[in-house]
Amino acid sequence: MQPLTHNSTARRMAKTILNGFRSYFADYLNSTLTAKARFEKSDWHGVRQANVERLEIYKTKIAQTVEYLRVITNKNINDLELWSDAKTAYTQLIFNFPNFEIAETFFNSIFSDINDHDKISDDVVYVISSQLIEAPEAEYSIFIRYEGLKFRSICKTILLEAEFSLPWENIDLDLDCIMDAFNSEVVAVMNTSNLKLQVDLLESTFYRSKAAYMVGRISIGNKTIPLAIVVLNNGQNKLFVDTIVFDSDELSIIFSFTRNHFMVDSPLPYQYTHFLKNLMPKKLDYEIYNSLGFPKHAKTEFYRQLVNHLNNSSDQFVVAPGIKGMVMSVFTLPSYNIVFKIIKDNFSPPKEVTHDEVREKYKLVSQYDRIGRMADTQEFDNLIFPLERFSSDLIEELSAVAPSQIVINSDSILIRHLYTERYMTPLNIYLESANDEEIRDVMDEYGNCIKQLAAANIFPGDMPLKNFGVTRHGRVVFYDYDEIAALTECNFRRIPPPRNEYEEMKAGTWYTVGPADIFPEEFKLFFSGNAKARLMFEKIHSELYDVDFWINLQNQIRSGFVLDVFPYRRAKRFERGQSSELEVFTD
Repeated sequence: MQPLTHNSTARRMAKTILNGFRSYFADYLNSTLTAKARFEKSDWHGVRQANVERLEIYKTKIAQTVEYLRVITNKNINDLELWSDAKTAYTQLIFNFPNFEIAETFFNSIFSDINDHDKISDDVVYVISSQLIEAPEAEYSIFIRYEGLKFRSICKTILLEAEFSLPWENIDLDLDCIMDAFNSEVVAVMNTSNLKLQVDLLESTFYRSKAAYMVGRISIGNKTIPLAIVVLNNGQNKLFVDTIVFDSDELSIIFSFTRNHFMVDSPLPYQYTHFLKNLMPKKLDYEIYNSLGFPKHAKTEFYRQLVNHLNNSSDQFVVAPGIKGMVMSVFTLPSYNIVFKIIKDNFSPPKEVTHDEVREKYKLVSQYDRIGRMADTQEFDNLIFPLERFSSDLIEELSAVAPSQIVINSDSILIRHLYTERYMTPLNIYLESANDEEIRDVMDEYGNCIKQLAAANIFPGDMPLKNFGVTRHGRVVFYDYDEIAALTECNFRRIPPPRNEYEEMKAGTWYTVGPADIFPEEFKLFFSGNAKARLMFEKIHSELYDVDFWINLQNQIRSGFVLDVFPYRRAKRFERGQSSELEVFTD
């Protein structure tokens, strides 16, 4: 531990920042505790609003704390030596804090709000954590342990002891469905006879959209498997189990980067992260922190992982493969599963959006329920990279299309603003090597993606294949947000027939087109150059070319419809599960 600083101003700063953090964290936890009530009341519009409001808590507390600092500080608040002393004092104050890693990120955010990012170093902020994070010794404090020889009995106890206030619609039927799944997915592949079962269930329930997830692990002999019991509200004040998950990959999809954050009471974030990572070993720390609702700390973890990867690799950043976008310049590091996106200074026609409008679109997506069909992004300002790691082609590209966004120094390049996303194979590139079965599956996914976004009141705007990616699980995800719009704000029209020979022969359109006009008949143009994909798409999703499809969907959304989209296949749902009002939109 570092010794206490004798700088009284620095001590006051550290205490003020810690008070701000405590206030933020208390409000964060309280906001998650309200999720149970919304779930039980089927308040799905309230669920969406609560997600937006929780994201604003952090920003609000940062602004409040900065104002308090300006009042209590009798020295220059930008003085880096003062911040170095404040960090020393703060490190002492948060020593052995159960959530110290989140508290460090809060300190970093305060510093960054006051000072320029080019002043960031480990002397004044927590580029590296002040405390070594080890496997928690008291992990039992976050889960409840159930033991026995009969999985049915254990599950019955779990359901009866769950935190829900509503009764179960038919608990015996739920248990029958659970046991059918357990016998076919677990017992069929391992011998469980006469073995004692141990279930460790996380104490807090995970709430998202219309579902509640009870997450844990099952230990059978020397083997451990994931467990997630998915609970739904039938809309008549009773609950039922929709499915149960025993597979790491399936659990990983539930915690996907394409879905919004969970509402979960997690006062010990690292312990929850450690527990979940053992169930999903392919997940990185920052992805799990994001899922838990700590996007700012997820950025901290992502940056640390990026720095560590750069220190242990030697390849260069290159221009991303595929068709170049008109709004974004995209680059990748071949050894790293992330893409980096910079908004260009100028956009080629027919793009008419502005730089600020693009940023607003990305902010909107960060606040929206991504329903498993939009990639989550991390936004960074003033990120510094070693210049030697950038290929000459990439430097040339950025200098040509986004000169205002880069500053090149002798040994580094500073990027003023960028977004990061998980890398996915662009759909157009995926199709180049896909066989007939893969083309059919991915075209079905492409259509489902468009339909589900639309039913969530999102119109992608720009729907060429290159704007969609294919994940490692074979899901199709949208990732180009510069032209998204609310579906209810679009004006869907049929192309009017030409009134005479002159109009029929006229170059371009013979009819007026308003800024909100959409012509579904033109969607066929998105398959330019890939006739096989287009024919397959039209066999499965031809209704997307029909104006009535879109208008009917608009009417349902305006009447208050909220889409059921769950992060598992339709076939995974128990037969007793309730169908969506629009079954066509379920996965």
